[in-house]
Amino acid sequence: MPALICGSLAFDTIATFPGRFAQQILPEQLHILNVSFLVPTMRREFGGCAGNIAYSLAQLGGEPVVMAAVGGDGAGYVERIAGWGARTDLIRQVDDAFTAQAIIITDVDNNQITAFHPGAMQSAHETAVPADASIRIGIVAPDGRDAMLQHAAQLADAGVPFIFDPGQGLPMFDGPELARFVEQASWVALNDYEARMLCDRVGTTIEALSRSHLRGVVVTLGAEGCEVWQQGVRTLVPGVKADAVVDPTGCGDAFRAALLYGLERDWALARCAELGNRLGAIKIASRGGQNHTLDSARLG
Repeated sequence: MPALICGSLAFDTIATFPGRFAQQILPEQLHILNVSFLVPTMRREFGGCAGNIAYSLAQLGGEPVVMAAVGGDGAGYVERIAGWGARTDLIRQVDDAFTAQAIIITDVDNNQITAFHPGAMQSAHETAVPADASIRIGIVAPDGRDAMLQHAAQLADAGVPFIFDPGQGLPMFDGPELARFVEQASWVALNDYEARMLCDRVGTTIEALSRSHLRGVVVTLGAEGCEVWQQGVRTLVPGVKADAVVDPTGCGDAFRAALLYGLERDWALARCAELGNRLGAIKIASRGGQNHTLDSARLG
């Protein structure tokens, strides 16, 4: 059954800083921050949360339906997505805008600094969630502010269970808005930093969230794996050792593709997270968010 992926499509410019950000940034001088990072290597990749999630979900054998917006420069990206067998009829092209652009600098510890130009993503809300009973599950991933608000409400009104995945878009929303997202969602997926921010803004705890109507809360912990919270019970799902640590860009999106794949098949949430950890370990060994290959032998 199709899985609706609401989120961004973007071009990623990814650069590597062969040092540590912490050695270049003086905490006591943040109020006059003026830092330049020499980045000897740089490349351009297809990215955006919706594109990355759809890529891994298609490789798993899922049926991604991408709902997003691209600019006048995005026709080739839409063709690429269609080449995976994913539906693209809900991708809006905004001819007088650029496709969203992310400029990402990664240091040797895999810390990242990102600058993001939203471009056509700001028009993503102009496409509404279709009244399509064949959509079994959805995800609201980082996108334009209005798009995230409206698509979450539309999925809830249509009775489609969905994952709320605010990601780096979380700071756009205040406490009441985040609380409303949680009320509408069936699952919440966050990394550990985002989990702390959401709880601070909503005035709650992950344990309390998991005791609500939610079917589960997943908090990713990088190489350590993830926590699965259900009805106040925390289960640690151990991480999977990667063959190589090359680029963390898109690891979270690969993980979320696994959640969608498993939840659509009524797997236990911990089993979905186990698959997500395996996908994350495979993805981190490749550059970019859409260049890894999923080997069924490693996923079995």
